[in-house]
Amino acid sequence: MQNALLLSEEQLALQDTAAAFLAEFANARKPRDEDARLWRRIAELGWPAVQVPENLGGLDMGAVELALLMEEMGRRLIRSPYFASVVLAQTALLHAGGAVAQERFLPELASGEVTATLILAPGLVWAPDAIRIECRRHGDGWVMSGEAPQVLDDGSAAMAFVAARTEDGFGLFHVSANAPGVERSPLDVWDLTRPQCAWRLRNVRLDPGARVDAPGKLEVGLARTVSLAALQLAAEQVGGAAACLDMTLAYTKERVQFGRPVASFQAVKHRCAEMMVRLETARSAVRGVAASVDCQEDAQALACEVAVARVLASDAYRYCAQEAVQLHGGVGFTWEYDPQLHFKRAQWGSQWLGTASVWRERVATQLLDLA
Repeated sequence: MQNALLLSEEQLALQDTAAAFLAEFANARKPRDEDARLWRRIAELGWPAVQVPENLGGLDMGAVELALLMEEMGRRLIRSPYFASVVLAQTALLHAGGAVAQERFLPELASGEVTATLILAPGLVWAPDAIRIECRRHGDGWVMSGEAPQVLDDGSAAMAFVAARTEDGFGLFHVSANAPGVERSPLDVWDLTRPQCAWRLRNVRLDPGARVDAPGKLEVGLARTVSLAALQLAAEQVGGAAACLDMTLAYTKERVQFGRPVASFQAVKHRCAEMMVRLETARSAVRGVAASVDCQEDAQALACEVAVARVLASDAYRYCAQEAVQLHGGVGFTWEYDPQLHFKRAQWGSQWLGTASVWRERVATQLLDLA
């Protein structure tokens, strides 16, 4: 049996390809009008199809391959709809969607022809009590109303899959971004590499086939979606932490103080070593969990395993970004240097898909049987 922490030749080739491509086309500092061109290139490489089954136009790979791509995207602070469309929307369809909805939407999402996003409770969590959008029967169809104040959407998403309250519980619905009654407003966000919009739904009429969840799969499916998305966010955070370490090592070797490179000082070495230890611990956790998710069918057990990777990666990224700012001295927070971009991305990521304290509480509940 292959060691879960060792990559196959195919996985290494995917990682190398992604690293080379993204190093050339990294776009965190490029104008927003170049984002569409980058997405077309990403689609040509087949990355939106990584986790989609072959019979639906995908490559039928696993969580490890997706995590490798997310790690390299996090390293380069890629600004694209990949996280929203692939990690969120596709995953929700795969685990909570019905067969008809999967056949209808997954092929075009896998091709990259269109992009989508997912709307859950604020903070992208599956918390039924916090769902703010309602959908009621209207003739043969539906009418949806409500607001989602923060949605991962750069304005290019063609559709959203929306978790909404119904008369008899909850449902997952397909909503076109151009449907009458849908209003999208770009938000002024702290992290410019992660565009967001506010969605307002005012009596949006939906056809009878707009409900896409499979009977009996919604709650477990969306809980699994959040866990898997949190794992991929952790992979992205590992990539960001690695970038912080690399740029800090490069800068401290070049920066001279008291006639010596800053990197030669023992205190600086200790801080960089701590960054590396936290990074490698998080990377091992992410890859270990990613290698096992396909064998883990129990949603609670999966959440408990993901919690370890999620907490380690989130803490490592925030620590490494903070240290990168500090060890770059007076320029670490300036626009001309990248540590401030990673610091903002690290802060953003720590608040979405459940905070570290929420994930720790899940582990405690699972292990101590406090529920």
